[in-house]
Amino acid sequence: MGWRGMKVYLSVDMEGVTGLTDPEEMHAGKRGYERGCELMTADANAAIEGAFDAGATSVLVNDAHGSTKNLRIDLLDPRATLIRGPGKSQRMAQGLDASFDAAMFVGYHARAGVQHGVLNHTWMGKEIQNVFLNGAPCGETRLVAACAGFHGVPVALVTGDEAVGQEAAELLGEVETVAVKKGIDKFSAELLPPSVAQARIREGAARALGRLSGFTPYETDRPYTLGVEWNSTAIAAACGLVPGVKQTGAREIEFATDDFTQIMALMGLFATIGGQVACGSGPYG
Repeated sequence: MGWRGMKVYLSVDMEGVTGLTDPEEMHAGKRGYERGCELMTADANAAIEGAFDAGATSVLVNDAHGSTKNLRIDLLDPRATLIRGPGKSQRMAQGLDASFDAAMFVGYHARAGVQHGVLNHTWMGKEIQNVFLNGAPCGETRLVAACAGFHGVPVALVTGDEAVGQEAAELLGEVETVAVKKGIDKFSAELLPPSVAQARIREGAARALGRLSGFTPYETDRPYTLGVEWNSTAIAAACGLVPGVKQTGAREIEFATDDFTQIMALMGLFATIGGQVACGSGPYG
């Protein structure tokens, strides 16, 4: 790390945040959203505090959920900086590059279809049935970890529910995980109180960075092949019109590249197309 110190990148999602189980708590204007934003920011702060406890000299935080306007800048640890707002080409990995020594994922959740995964989904709540990377099932943890690996950055910490911790451990080996809730079903969980959960996140972040030399970046073979199975033939057909994207089945599309930043950008584009088609297709869409 040398003279420049330890740079830490923090990607913060919302479904895996302490105390949250209801989709309404993650959407602006819905019941519980404002409190959800406070809890999301508190989880982020716990990781930031742990990072600085372990000797970090800078922490960049990326709001990686939905509108990407959820984290409360007025409540954020003043030692960190925040990337906020839509139009980010790298979405959940915006700002991540080779200059960072470690990446940490806070508030993450299990991929679509994982039993007992609280609010389990991949990238979109309903429209996407499955995502595949090089033929293997891929959740958001794997997707962003692979992007970090593309830049040569190891993932040190993943926080969320127990299911995402298991998913992260299977993928990333000795990664530090902190479970703030235990899933019962998609919309129910056994929760830790915020004071307890956030203390564990802070301790986990510090512990992870304290053994950073033992981590290696998550590497995926090139070319990177992204596959998406949609729940709608109409969305697959629309996404299949994007240059370079092949439609491989009635509801399946595929894209291959040697540049993982294209994968992240394309997932954002797919979500835009998928959302528009789904919203405009009426009850049969």
